[in-house]
Amino acid sequence: MERPLTSRIREGEAPYDYDGFRKAGGYEAADKVLAMAPGDVVKAIKESNLRGRGGAGFPTGMKWSFVPMGEKARRPKYLVVNGDEMEPGTFKDRVLLEGDPHGMIESIICAAYAIEAEIAYIFLRWEYRHAARLLHKAIAEAANAGMIGKNIKGTGYSLDIYLHASAGRYICGEETALLNSLEGRRANPRAKPPFPQFVGLFGKPTIVQNVETLYNVPHIILKGADWFKGLSKTEDGGTKLYGVSGNVKTPGCWELPMGTPVREILEGYAGGMKDGYKFRGLLPGGASTDFLVEEHLDLPMDYKNIQDAGSRMGTGTMIVLDDKTCPVGMVHNLELFFAQESCGWCTPCRDGLPRVRDILNAMENGEGLPDDIETLQAHSRWLGPGMTFCALAPGAVEPLQSAIKYFGDDFKRHIDEKRCPWS
Repeated sequence: MERPLTSRIREGEAPYDYDGFRKAGGYEAADKVLAMAPGDVVKAIKESNLRGRGGAGFPTGMKWSFVPMGEKARRPKYLVVNGDEMEPGTFKDRVLLEGDPHGMIESIICAAYAIEAEIAYIFLRWEYRHAARLLHKAIAEAANAGMIGKNIKGTGYSLDIYLHASAGRYICGEETALLNSLEGRRANPRAKPPFPQFVGLFGKPTIVQNVETLYNVPHIILKGADWFKGLSKTEDGGTKLYGVSGNVKTPGCWELPMGTPVREILEGYAGGMKDGYKFRGLLPGGASTDFLVEEHLDLPMDYKNIQDAGSRMGTGTMIVLDDKTCPVGMVHNLELFFAQESCGWCTPCRDGLPRVRDILNAMENGEGLPDDIETLQAHSRWLGPGMTFCALAPGAVEPLQSAIKYFGDDFKRHIDEKRCPWS
């Protein structure tokens, strides 16, 4: 089984420096890209069917093709790497950044060249300080080797890369809020259109791309679109970093073919449930996705199959619910987080999420009211897609509405017994 994303990560050892990365085949894709026409790089990525790994799953090559090109395009153009990995339960990008920092630099060179960007920012979660140190070192080494900076390798192409630590807010992971934050503004989402490909950072054409997505690019350039599509078990190309957290025997993160069944990841790689615990459900792609239950365990983990089951693959990092954990308490904890992280820009999110949080808190404390479940269901609709300015609130109510669907009896017991049955 090929694992291109993690092929240069050496468990228990420091990541490669520049020379070691070169000897391991690193920067070969960057060398190849610098001899290609930018349009041919975009074409190769489009043909690979690479979809964004940050959660939305938008086709990467198509996204890049929207950027205005040529001498008449406004300058400078920007590539922004979204490394603000703050979704609860998600840690996959950290694995790549800490294990293969030069891989990030090479991926940036390939993507920035494809859209003719002169400046790239890595927007990094501020807690990822170890990754920041490694990236600073990799940027300096790449600059000393002439892989970034002015007139790279005599090609006439110039690229500067900067590392920017996030302000530490969840909303900074939303691409337009991220751009506002990078400009020194409050991290509120922007209205779209215009889209960042046309009016992005400082009003100039910009691509914002997830870390894991970009790590695929050099491998596609070197080995081709057909090879990439052949790695997958499903129609979505490539491999995927899948993770599992919760009361399983071996929580962790693994690179596997896209479309690997949920059960194989949960039982084969995470070792199944810990002794004494039984499986009740899981959030398949981080805290802002809908619960899946036993009947969904044989589904392939890809965009379409998980969506058809009523959830989203999201980041592909599962959070497992067991039979000794209160589902109301688990959802309450998530809504505490989302209510705190609302930027306050729109009324439904600013006022609705605290209301959801307070109702769940009352239920956990034995103070739930007979109509609380109906009120929570109504909030799930009022805060759903199309009702708020950005996707924070719709994502926040996904675990809530699906918890009521699958674990409704647990909510009812809290109200009827006037206590948390798990306390």
